[in-house]
Amino acid sequence: MLPPSREPHDDADPDAIKCPIRQILGRIGGRWTLDIVMSLDERPLHFAELDRRIPKISRRMLTLTLRALERDGLVSRRVDGPAGSTVHYELTELGKSLDAQLHALTEWSRENRDAIYTAREEYDRSEARLRRTM
Repeated sequence: MLPPSREPHDDADPDAIKCPIRQILGRIGGRWTLDIVMSLDERPLHFAELDRRIPKISRRMLTLTLRALERDGLVSRRVDGPAGSTVHYELTELGKSLDAQLHALTEWSRENRDAIYTAREEYDRSEARLRRTM
């Protein structure tokens, strides 16, 4: 039997997260992944530095997301100091390759945000007209 992440995709249930690609994209698209990866793109950071750089993230969510990124091989964790008092995180080579893609996606977003906002406004106006005629 295949492990759950390797089971064939069930086409009858498109929302089932059995596809490894969907799982990976789910991690990359997670609420805090972009912030964490882009914060680590210049140098390793202490946990507290990450916590300060990412507004509104709870320490628990930062810990959980870092563990998940470490599990996926995107971030490495280094314990220093007496009795492990200092923990640093840094991007692995795999994480650096993701960082490059995230920067490209961020740039695409900047270049196209006005077109997206315009499309949303047009859609909303069209939907409002349709509702008025019903």
